[in-house]
Amino acid sequence: MKGKIVAGVLAPHPPHLVYGENPPQNEPKSECGWENLRWAYERCRKNIKKLKPDVLLVHSPHWMTVVGHHVLGVEKFKGLSVDPIFPHLFRYAYDLTVDVNLSLKIAEEITKEGLLSKVMKNPDFRIDYGTIISLHLINPDWDIPIVSISSNNSPYYFSNEVGQEQMMKLGQATKRAIEASGKRAVLLASNSLSHRHFTWEADIPEDMSKEHIYNHGQYLWDMKMLDLMKAGKAKELLAVMPEFFDMALAEIKAGALTWMLSAMDVPDYPAIVHGYGSVIGTGNAVVEWNPEANQ
Repeated sequence: MKGKIVAGVLAPHPPHLVYGENPPQNEPKSECGWENLRWAYERCRKNIKKLKPDVLLVHSPHWMTVVGHHVLGVEKFKGLSVDPIFPHLFRYAYDLTVDVNLSLKIAEEITKEGLLSKVMKNPDFRIDYGTIISLHLINPDWDIPIVSISSNNSPYYFSNEVGQEQMMKLGQATKRAIEASGKRAVLLASNSLSHRHFTWEADIPEDMSKEHIYNHGQYLWDMKMLDLMKAGKAKELLAVMPEFFDMALAEIKAGALTWMLSAMDVPDYPAIVHGYGSVIGTGNAVVEWNPEANQ
């Protein structure tokens, strides 16, 4: 049976959302906070669960690799993930299972695209917090195998356009690997939108009276991007991305959203925007592309 991508999600990874949720895996405990985004994730995860995926694939900007696109090649990873900027909010004990067969197939297809690939086979490798946070927020039960793909720094070392081109190829390689696997897959683009953030923190991190977008221009750019998503204009979205990267210091410059849209053959149906909100001044949205919901 031919595998397929059953959904894609723009799945931002602020550690504050896990902190506000108070799962047992996270040591720090909060009173509340960032409900608009946490409840958006709750709505989205219900839709994803209904699709009964066999595997979750995530592309994270915090597994940075300068040479090539890397995938995990060990079945089990267990450890403690500590956010280097917010260790007082995120100290998370993770225990995850990797779909190694799919990882290896993706690495093979990446090479066929003329890109460099590498398989991470170190069992003591520490999984990056962006990967863990997005996976937790979309599936806190951790009962679905995962594939993690690194963020090659080509958009930063070369140009926005070169980065976009590489991520489009990476998406097509991922699609072919999934189809060959026979599995139902959900893709997670682990990115915020605008990413200019505060350099200070409130005495109580979850004090929502202190939380707001960094500036109005950044907010307007986020709204433009979300309007394109809601209108099903992914081609236009990709076309305007290079300017968005620069004007809003957008985190999607790292490539996850481009990778996901490419793997889904640049969908022309409306995305479901579950919610938008600010975390330390950054713009974040939980957005779902679900072809079954648009049939």
